Amino acid sequence: MSSSPLGGGKETALGSEIQAKIGQHLRAMYDDVVRQGVPDRFIDLLSKLDKADGTSGEGGGRK
Repeated sequence: MSSSPLGGGKETALGSEIQAKIGQHLRAMYDDVVRQGVPDRFIDLLSKLDKADGTSGEGGGRK
């Protein structure tokens, strides 16, 4: 039975150039998502949840 490259062996499944390319693309996608910001509907939802926490009287709301 042969061991898988992802199973802790010394071989890597992908070459270093491919790993670097994937890393670049993942960073670019992450940066794009961060730049988009939070949609208004999520801000409204968070605001409603904060108000609901405040009226429950339990004092465990987010800060």
